[in-house]
Amino acid sequence: MRILILGGTSFVGRAIVDDLLTGGHELTLFSRGKTGTELFPQLDRRTGDRDSGDYASLADGTWDAVVDVSGYVPRHVGEAGDALKGRAGRYLFISTGSVYDRTKAPSGMTEDAARLPPERRTEESTNDTYGPLKVACEDDVVARYGKDATIVRPGIVAGPYDPTDRFTYWVRRAAGGGAVAVPGRLDQPVQVVDSRDLARLVTRLLTDDLPGTYNAVGPRDAVTLSELVQACAAAAGTAVELVPVETEPGFPLVLPDASWDVMFRRSRAAADAAGMPATPLETTAADVLAWDRERGEPALGVGMSAEREAELLAAR
Repeated sequence: MRILILGGTSFVGRAIVDDLLTGGHELTLFSRGKTGTELFPQLDRRTGDRDSGDYASLADGTWDAVVDVSGYVPRHVGEAGDALKGRAGRYLFISTGSVYDRTKAPSGMTEDAARLPPERRTEESTNDTYGPLKVACEDDVVARYGKDATIVRPGIVAGPYDPTDRFTYWVRRAAGGGAVAVPGRLDQPVQVVDSRDLARLVTRLLTDDLPGTYNAVGPRDAVTLSELVQACAAAAGTAVELVPVETEPGFPLVLPDASWDVMFRRSRAAADAAGMPATPLETTAADVLAWDRERGEPALGVGMSAEREAELLAAR
């Protein structure tokens, strides 16, 4: 297949490109040319900027499918559609689990669970607008492409090259062993999907020409926060003692309170049926640990310092 990737040089996009290349597909990458410029030198690279509406480099070419990894506001979807009108087939949009309205969603929510109202009044992405902006994007993709529209809603994505550090924090901390401060409920549910499983799902949806919407969450079996940290320790070959401490707002993978648990209890049945694999959590942790060490374990953007952890542990 000839496939156009809108984005594709960072974390999720990189994994998708790797998987599609393994399948022998012919790829074109469209990006700003600011990150990952050394990656995939063998591919057709087109430079443009979706924020400014610059799609001039896509003036020529036809594609069997488009994978939109970098659409965050409805204008992105609309302008891309206009630029590619009549020259592309299936449009697969990478959305987010943040589209769901947790106050109306049941545990084990499927793809038809209630979503938040769409946001079209602003393009500023905040904690409050990110999900609604993606809802508007989803609506526009479905309205424009109909049966040729595919929506993928990832949860928290984990794996090598993750720039968010959310899963990496727990991998690195568990690798250190000993008493580990956990600013949350040990029995809190948690879902993380391996970036390579997400990529494999995208490949299967394209090659099988499947429409519809799919929750991309993992692992296959439900786990708690405690079990996730223990899996990270097992991957590193260390022993940990998990110590609940006072809640720290915005801590990686820690939910604010139990009313948010439904967001980490989404059904992956549709993705399973479409062929999404389920990498064991311990394998994902081991691969992240190896990557983190290879890059020299730089300072992380989330989590707590060793000093803050020692303070919390001493106060227990």
